[in-house]
Amino acid sequence: MKAVIVCVSVSHGNTLRVADAMARVLGASVVTPEEADPRELAAADLVGFGSGVFHGRLHPRLTAFARTLPAARGPRSPRARAFVFATSGLPELPMAPFTRPLTRLLDSKGFDVHGPAFACRAFDTWAPFRIVGGLNKRRPDADDLSAARSFAERLREGPGRAV
Repeated sequence: MKAVIVCVSVSHGNTLRVADAMARVLGASVVTPEEADPRELAAADLVGFGSGVFHGRLHPRLTAFARTLPAARGPRSPRARAFVFATSGLPELPMAPFTRPLTRLLDSKGFDVHGPAFACRAFDTWAPFRIVGGLNKRRPDADDLSAARSFAERLREGPGRAV
């Protein structure tokens, strides 16, 4: 299986640690949106998209990159498999998941997006939290990275398993 993970990790390397844990299981390369080659993504069996959460959304560089992608596959071929993941300082709101806009965008591009998306808490020093030294100081931790690897194992096993 050929897999690629497109990751934006800008603050503390939290999202990159999660991407690397998943990549080891999937045998995937991890690239930034700027490094990603659309032809390589089109040839991949599985493509991951992940970032930290900023103001309740995934990083704008990741969503802007996803908007530029061509349709994943033609109408007669199987849809390309994809997954979305995120790290965040605050918990996700059930009515407005961080990953929903990107998942919908990828679906509109013809990707078969496996869900639910993977998300875990991570060290966050956004403005008000900086005063107290940040939130989730030791996260993602070993349990979070183990959960990321388990998520990737279900993805590796095939369609319908990453639920």
